[in-house]
Amino acid sequence: MEMSFILFQSTAAPNALLQFLPIILIFGIFYFLLFMPMQKQKKKQQQMLASLKSGDEVITTGGIVGTITSVNDDDTIVVRVKPGDVKLQMIRGAVASLKEAEKKS
Repeated sequence: MEMSFILFQSTAAPNALLQFLPIILIFGIFYFLLFMPMQKQKKKQQQMLASLKSGDEVITTGGIVGTITSVNDDDTIVVRVKPGDVKLQMIRGAVASLKEAEKKS
């Protein structure tokens, strides 16, 4: 009985880095598969919002389709909606996409 206990103690302990390697690999995979594409998509959306100009046809997050008539400095835009050419004032962040971009996809 004593001998088997001594044999178990004499085995070398595995390296601590090797124990955490699977966890590190999982975090690396999550970063490259989930977080990097989300960051790229967010950056692309911010670039699109910054480049909005008068005359662009847009689709809002609420599903409203209209044409931008003016872009203000305080991050608001005015969108003309058909029928009746109703003008709506909204923030830039409410724009989900450009209508031309939707046709190409």
